[in-house]
Amino acid sequence: MNWLTTFMNSSIGKKFTMGTSGLLLCLFIAQHLVGNMMLFGGEALFNSYVATLSAFKPLVRIIEVIISIIFLSHIISGIRLTLDNKRANSSSYNVNTGSETSSFSSRTMAITGSVVFIFVIMHLSTIWYRFQLVHGSGSYYDIILGDAVGFGNPIYAAFYVVAMILMGVHLKHGFQSAFQTFGVSDSRYKGLIEKMSMIFWLVIPAGFTWIALWFGFIAEAI
Repeated sequence: MNWLTTFMNSSIGKKFTMGTSGLLLCLFIAQHLVGNMMLFGGEALFNSYVATLSAFKPLVRIIEVIISIIFLSHIISGIRLTLDNKRANSSSYNVNTGSETSSFSSRTMAITGSVVFIFVIMHLSTIWYRFQLVHGSGSYYDIILGDAVGFGNPIYAAFYVVAMILMGVHLKHGFQSAFQTFGVSDSRYKGLIEKMSMIFWLVIPAGFTWIALWFGFIAEAI
């Protein structure tokens, strides 16, 4: 197992963990968007969807644990890579402004990642926590659209929008880095992969953003 430990502690190993965990989280985010889009079907449809998931709670709990492990590994790998980069930069005599050699999304990865992390913690401590208290009595739909911790609260809705936009910025560079790590950035499938990645860093964040804008601001105004 020494080879595995050596690999995981190497730069490429950390990047591999970062890229793999990021891609797995993207799949979860895509599934989560599908569920959230059911809000447009009305209260009965959305409540039925969440209640169906609740019927498989043991399986859902296992999946939640797996997602939490993936999420933590992504964060830890990101922190380790950031520290490695800082150490490398501090030992280098080459000085540049950063903007000349990197994109905006790459320079702001720590910031966008931190905001998304804060959003996840807030989401779990409000929406997810209240879902656990319903237990079949009450309306999940009302929690999502309520003015306490849902889209009826303009502060929550606005922060949701900001977090989803920054998530898109974060994912844009994340996919570029993952392609390089997996060695497909210069392959003949590069164009196709880049187009497919737009689903995750552009279309999906835009979908979440539209949900927050519609139920938080637009629906009430029309």
